[in-house]
Amino acid sequence: MSPETPVDFFISYNHHDRGFAEWIAWILEAENYRVVIQAWDFGAGGNFVLDMQKAASEAKRTIAVLSKHSLESGYVQAEWAAAFAKDPMGMERSLIPIRVGECTPQGLWAQIVYVDLVGVEEAEAEERVVQAAKRAVTEERGKPSEKPEYPRSQIESKPVYPPSIPENLPRLSDVFVGRAEDLEKLHEQVKTGKPTAISAIAGMGGIGKTELAAHYASQQRDLGGYPGGVLWLSARTDLSKQIIEFARGQLQLNIPEDVEPERKVQDIWKQWQQKETLIVLDDVQDYGAIRRFLPPQRSYFKVLLTTRSRFGSPVQNYEIKVLSEAASLELLRSLVGDGRIDQDLDTAKRVCEWLGYLPLGLELVGRYLARKQGTSIAKLWERLQAQRLAAKALLEAESGMTAPWGVVAAFELSWQELNEDAQRLAMLLSLFALAEIPWSLVQACLPDADEEELEDLRDQQLVNLSLLNFERDGMYQIHQLLREFFAVKRSTMPEEEAMKRSFCAVMSEIALQMPSDWTLSSIEQFSDAMPHLKEATTTLEPWLVDDDILSPATRLGQFYEGQAAFAEAEEWYLHCRSISTQRLGESHPDVATSLNNLAALYYSQGRYEEAEPLYVQALELSRTLLGESHPDVARSLNNLAELYGSQGRYEEAEPLYMRSLAISERALGVSHPTTMTIRQNYSTCLKSMVSAFNSSTSIL
Repeated sequence: MSPETPVDFFISYNHHDRGFAEWIAWILEAENYRVVIQAWDFGAGGNFVLDMQKAASEAKRTIAVLSKHSLESGYVQAEWAAAFAKDPMGMERSLIPIRVGECTPQGLWAQIVYVDLVGVEEAEAEERVVQAAKRAVTEERGKPSEKPEYPRSQIESKPVYPPSIPENLPRLSDVFVGRAEDLEKLHEQVKTGKPTAISAIAGMGGIGKTELAAHYASQQRDLGGYPGGVLWLSARTDLSKQIIEFARGQLQLNIPEDVEPERKVQDIWKQWQQKETLIVLDDVQDYGAIRRFLPPQRSYFKVLLTTRSRFGSPVQNYEIKVLSEAASLELLRSLVGDGRIDQDLDTAKRVCEWLGYLPLGLELVGRYLARKQGTSIAKLWERLQAQRLAAKALLEAESGMTAPWGVVAAFELSWQELNEDAQRLAMLLSLFALAEIPWSLVQACLPDADEEELEDLRDQQLVNLSLLNFERDGMYQIHQLLREFFAVKRSTMPEEEAMKRSFCAVMSEIALQMPSDWTLSSIEQFSDAMPHLKEATTTLEPWLVDDDILSPATRLGQFYEGQAAFAEAEEWYLHCRSISTQRLGESHPDVATSLNNLAALYYSQGRYEEAEPLYVQALELSRTLLGESHPDVARSLNNLAELYGSQGRYEEAEPLYMRSLAISERALGVSHPTTMTIRQNYSTCLKSMVSAFNSSTSIL
């Protein structure tokens, strides 16, 4: 439809009900109605409030997606009030509520008849939505075309919570965002009938495994998806006791007293009503340890695990990821409702990025800000950078959260499951940059380790406990906060200094293997190592030995220069000059080399005025430190001569070339590649001089 087509319906909803809102919009557009919905029609960069006002005013009718979330939303209430004000008597049916979740409208909204989709199968729900739209547009009565069935034949077979579903779900967090797709995919997987373990990108603590499981169980409870009951078990405490208490308290089963607990559990499973039942075991460490408590393999029992590990068959692993930036900001806004997030959005984004978009970290800092109304996002950022994982905002959970601990405590649970060698490997990995880590670099740092044993530590310990993530062939990565955690652990070990020096030595050796002239092949070969080379020459620069101070930063400059990324190349050449001067002093051959490299970059860009003083300084430094007859002096003379020649300053260039060639022939020999290059440059200069002289003569 063209943009000029009148809008039939504006769909107003809370973000928790986006799935229902989009489903309704799709159904209506399939019936050729024109619909406006935030999820499809409001683009990034627009004014959300103005877009909403425009849509509500231009649409003929507003569909209100009715749920407990929308009834609590100020924005949604305002949109509905605007629609109601246009038609307070309901004569034109300008406001059509569609109830999608258990809720009880109060006050004004209790007087408006709604379309009820709660507990209704999809086909029937679609029919109700279409008929409601049709009657609103055509003002038809709702009389059916056929005689209704006798009511006794329409008894609902599907129970809907609350009265008939036994459950013992834990208290849910009052914020839950960014997981709608996970809920849908998880439901599909659980319904296959096999046990399903939830793990994270690496099953790491704090990613929201328990939260996702609890919200899934709650959602299905409310939808009547498991009429046989929803049983929540903590895998770290006595399972048989929990199952028996549930059977007695919720199911009123008769359980004999004179048998062992495991026999009681098996008897409970036999007595369980044969209706679909969800059993959740939270925080499973060892599948073998809980297996004997699981129900028999019946199609109506669905088992869902949360775990930091990855289990093999028959468990299917469902991996959840960290939140997106948008979902992370939405989570912070839901906790900090006074506008502080959007008042300093750039800093809020930096906070989210530093937390690695980890739900636990985001919720902790969000609740911290909610408690401290006078604390700005900028002040929070300052405290996080100063105190890192020890920041008060990250230390302790509070009432209303599903997680009972802070970030460090959550990570500590997984750390304690590692053996000593795996812990040492984790601490080594924390020295690498926050980027994908080539496993070949890790092996280079541990040359005496058995290759297969090292892989076992990686796969069976770190990857299995989701402390390290496999990205692609030969490449691994750790989450940002886990990297911080491992670094804290490393700082307590006596071998930390030696570990840092070893890492830097390996990175320097890698740098020496890199070419000075880069090709597409060499760029591809070494590009994965570059972030870690940067880490060695910046964060870990104090642990580079003097002989290695130059090579990492120089190779980085050459790497970017070879790709014509001149700004990045300049940054690393300047860094190279800075650290070599600070470490070695103003009078050192490596300082002269760094000056030559920076000057050569400027020369290649035609920045001759910036290049000349650097070339002159490098030449004088080489003469002073190495003597007039050293090959480096010959190279410096050649460089300066080339600069003069490029500017047409041939009379200044010629004596420099002559001196450079003489030194090189004596020091390196007449056939040395450096000597031959200088000779060729000198010859080119002489030809240019003759050409310039002839041109000036002909003009005269």
